[in-house]
Amino acid sequence: MPTQPLDTSKLRDLVSAATAAPSLHNAQPWRFCHDRASGALELRADLGRAMPHTDPDNRALHLGCGAALLNLRVAAAHSALHTETALLPDPADRDLLAVVHLTGTGRPDADLAVLFPAIARRHTSRHPFQDRPVPPAVQDALSDAARLEGARLVFPSKWHVEALLEHVRDVEGRDSAEPERLADVQRWTRTGAEAADGIPERAFGPSRRGGRAPVRDFAGRRAVPGRAAAVFETTPQLALLGTGRDRPDDWLRAGQALERVLLLATLDGLATSLTSHSLEHQDLRELARDPRSALGFVHMVLRLGYGPAGTATPRRPVDEVLEVR
Repeated sequence: MPTQPLDTSKLRDLVSAATAAPSLHNAQPWRFCHDRASGALELRADLGRAMPHTDPDNRALHLGCGAALLNLRVAAAHSALHTETALLPDPADRDLLAVVHLTGTGRPDADLAVLFPAIARRHTSRHPFQDRPVPPAVQDALSDAARLEGARLVFPSKWHVEALLEHVRDVEGRDSAEPERLADVQRWTRTGAEAADGIPERAFGPSRRGGRAPVRDFAGRRAVPGRAAAVFETTPQLALLGTGRDRPDDWLRAGQALERVLLLATLDGLATSLTSHSLEHQDLRELARDPRSALGFVHMVLRLGYGPAGTATPRRPVDEVLEVR
């Protein structure tokens, strides 16, 4: 099919929307390359932003890049463009994660287009949520959103939530014995002066004075002047996102599903946060799945609820992540 020509302004708008996606420690491990001759827009891994100790197989890197790809598709649909996407199209070029063609024929995906306003509003919330369950109808809609991207979103039973919370407590205890992982966190957390990436101290949220929400404390043992303390929910509403297989293309699909779920949740008035803390350890990742479900491999634990929206985190300038050739 013919490719839709992209003017510079439209190209920058699409990439800007893509880069609003979440990524591990807000490292933003992506690059975009636009080929004027073919009109193709490539999504590439920025391996200089990989985390070899925390994410040795680049699973989380693929999840973040998949989320950026979903945002790109949403922005294209909002602009009445039809997208055709190929995942991992070149086995000889492992940094090339996806190629997107914006075709001049075909109908834009209206279900994606409606999500566009949520791109700017979606932020990870590290604040307490109300002890109020997410209605079953909303849960079903979020599960359907994940399924449309080739993944599954399941809401674990009470006993499974208890097990997941125990995994988080376990990994918090391991952190002090693994200085390499702590170094990854310290590399991407910002106290004082703010950068164009990472997690600034204004997005740390309050310290936990009570409650059991699995919210990672990015301050660690560092004192943050003026930081409040708060009691978090005692019964957090968790959801597990995963796929039936565990290959790089599955991680990219999971990332797209994750962002589609987050955008829909945002439109539905939910606050959201992500926790991959325990999933960064293979033994706990294997224990995360519910044996009573068909969910094969868990890639992310979502915390959903009603509460304050998250704080916006900085984004790299488009000129830094976009190459036109």
